[in-house]
Amino acid sequence: MPKLVAFLRAINVGGHNVKMTDLCAIFAKLGLNEAESFIASGNLIFTAPRAPAKVLEQKIEAALAASLGYAVSAFLRTEAEIAAVAAYRPFTKAQFNASVAYNVAFLADPLDAAAKKTVLTMKTDIDGFYVNGREVYWLCTLRQSDSKFSNALFERALKRRATWRGMQSVQKLVAKYGFTAQAAQTEQTPMRDELQQLPGVRRATAADPRKRR
Repeated sequence: MPKLVAFLRAINVGGHNVKMTDLCAIFAKLGLNEAESFIASGNLIFTAPRAPAKVLEQKIEAALAASLGYAVSAFLRTEAEIAAVAAYRPFTKAQFNASVAYNVAFLADPLDAAAKKTVLTMKTDIDGFYVNGREVYWLCTLRQSDSKFSNALFERALKRRATWRGMQSVQKLVAKYGFTAQAAQTEQTPMRDELQQLPGVRRATAADPRKRR
């Protein structure tokens, strides 16, 4: 069976600490097997019978809410989809070299034109954004603690849930499991009207650990 990746939002917040064994048991009851976490329990790799992603997301969210007693959003990606995310290059090499933090948000559905415009209005002197399908890429030229941007701000503005991951973690996940994407997915180039230029004039010496999301 194919592998899927579930990016879980707010699985361990507010004093909660879900054991991996308990999480695997919840997934097993749904017929989702070989579950294992990567780096944190919010990144779960598992196998599943072929079914629409929306159906699986809803089943996982319902099972987690019933078992844990609080809401946890699940964002599923296939092997090819997560490999494409890791390989995608929405920013120029110069912008990337001038950055300190690089993150990606996973959404349940693609953003419409109005929502895309909302995301791009969040651009600042240190923050650049790019929207591609069900992902939003955020590049910051300083440490994340120096940015006013947050997932709370993002979710309030767009009125939808999202979960963020550091791109390095996503790339390590893809490398560990050998996920691959079709060439057509990995060779995309950004549209000029959506690419946000970053000044890259200030650069911190080290990046802060990624904020909890």
